[in-house]
Amino acid sequence: MFPVNNILFLDIETVPQQPSYKELPDEWKKLWELKAQYLIRNKEDETCESIYPRAGIYAEFGKIICISCGFIQGAGAAKKIILKSFAGDDEKKLLFEFAEMLKKWAADGSKFLCAHNGKEFDFPYLCRRMVVNQIPVPSILNISGKKPWEVNHLDTMDLWKFGDFKSYTSLNLLAHTLGIQTPKDDIDGSMVWEVYWKEKNLQRIITYCQKDVVTVAQILLRMDGEILIKEENIEIKG
Repeated sequence: MFPVNNILFLDIETVPQQPSYKELPDEWKKLWELKAQYLIRNKEDETCESIYPRAGIYAEFGKIICISCGFIQGAGAAKKIILKSFAGDDEKKLLFEFAEMLKKWAADGSKFLCAHNGKEFDFPYLCRRMVVNQIPVPSILNISGKKPWEVNHLDTMDLWKFGDFKSYTSLNLLAHTLGIQTPKDDIDGSMVWEVYWKEKNLQRIITYCQKDVVTVAQILLRMDGEILIKEENIEIKG
């Protein structure tokens, strides 16, 4: 049994730091070209420029534009999830505000973080971008020097592996498999850069990110044998 009332469920959305490859400063173009060489090997139809939209998944070339999180209150059929998002063009500002919230929320040492593929993406990406922006990494995020049992990180993809190191299961696939309403009813991760840089529709991305957070929470509840959260019990804080 997981302590569901002590877990902060989260998801992040990231984009390339510039709208296009052409707008990168010259030094960054060279660095991206070196990185891209490994990504386009044996793919004659792709170039450093054509794959630049993928740059957002790398903390060195991307930035965070939205962090959505949620925590569960109550129990049984009456439980609800409270959602809050930190979003905007100013990455340093949203990271600082999130870090301050996290430090207060996790001050007693009994709290957990949970994300889908969080151990390989969300958690390290957050830490790296905080370091870049010269923001102290909150203790609950920072695994440096900690023993495995001291790291309060849960990962729904990792839990679903059940020890199978070869397995990768997307959030969408796992939700469908467990009979949970899929969050992918508008955009998916590959579209975030375009919605941000071309459409300039940050609210659409926030909504998408919040749906992912709810789905992560529902998956953990299902795996824990608990009743899922009813749609009317999803609350969004400004």
